[in-house]
Amino acid sequence: MAIFRLQIGSLSRSDGRRAVNAAAYRAGERIRDERTGIVFDHSKRTDVLHSAIVLPSALENRELSWSQTRAALWNAAERSERRSNARVAREYEVALPAELTQEQRVDLTMAFAREIAERYQVVVDTTIHAPRPGSDQRNYHAHLLSTTREATVEGLGKKSHPELSDTVRRERRLTTSRQEFRFMRERWATLTNEALRDAGLEVRVDHRSLAAQGIDREPTPRIPVGALREERLGRRSEIADRIRERYRERVAARAERAAQAARVAQPAQAAQPAQAAQPAQAAQREASGRAQYSASVAGQRDAPSMSDRPPGVDGRRGPSLEEVRREAREAWVQFRSKARDEAAAAQKGMTLQKDSVMAAESHRTEGPEKEVRLRTGAELDAAF
Repeated sequence: MAIFRLQIGSLSRSDGRRAVNAAAYRAGERIRDERTGIVFDHSKRTDVLHSAIVLPSALENRELSWSQTRAALWNAAERSERRSNARVAREYEVALPAELTQEQRVDLTMAFAREIAERYQVVVDTTIHAPRPGSDQRNYHAHLLSTTREATVEGLGKKSHPELSDTVRRERRLTTSRQEFRFMRERWATLTNEALRDAGLEVRVDHRSLAAQGIDREPTPRIPVGALREERLGRRSEIADRIRERYRERVAARAERAAQAARVAQPAQAAQPAQAAQPAQAAQREASGRAQYSASVAGQRDAPSMSDRPPGVDGRRGPSLEEVRREAREAWVQFRSKARDEAAAAQKGMTLQKDSVMAAESHRTEGPEKEVRLRTGAELDAAF
């Protein structure tokens, strides 16, 4: 399955790194550092599948002596920097889909290299590596080593866009380093998916984080190359062990949070039907009482007057119509008051039940800390 990986870094003299050595190692060549006289020989490498130097389109058809060979290019890059802590190169390391053919992987890498060269007006030294014996045989990857200065006909000129500080970028109304980083990640994902689509494959990559994709799981940790090398040689790596242990702790903590959220949700879900039924029952009783009152008033309106009725057995006439209506109004007022009290009691019950659930959760998560605070306050009261 194709995976997304784009790692952007820089080579700095303050870290003891040299652009000449990095270029020789990635391309599997022998290059002499003219600045120090040291010769870096990595010509015994056998996993280099492709290498090329990419210039901005404006310089492609020019014969530039300083960029025709890898040795000339990176010695020129070293000479252009004066400071002892200068950044001498920038690297883009990408994972290439194992589902593609070698030719398709080369086309994809070169397309990305041309975009970098054109966007920043720099020279990009591109190499593609095959998986090493004993490693994951899907680990096809590419190293794109770019200059930190813009390319001109005369040589390397001013610092390129990625090397500027955010303060300078804002003054020039350029994107920030964070925005540029996100843009390059999106571009690599787009180019990769286009290559997969053109190859007739359904698999795709996504440059977004797991949270942005809606995937609830812990990201797989990255083990440093040095630690992996130690393990391949049969030696135990404490760094790799610590990284894996912290990863297992994060996975366990995430699982515990999910289980705790499920426990809190269960009482609330069980209480919802009963809570919803209480207001509905109160409303139904009020509607029933209103209907009864309306029917009573309608019946009284249609009934003959008490004065027109014949006297009863004891010779006395019944109550008058006004008296009956007054009694009905008083009964309706009492019924409304009772219904209102029942509805208020039901609402109060819902609030108390919700508060109890929240209090239980607070006790589980913050109980020890709260207990310590209360105990500390009691001790202070006792002291004074």
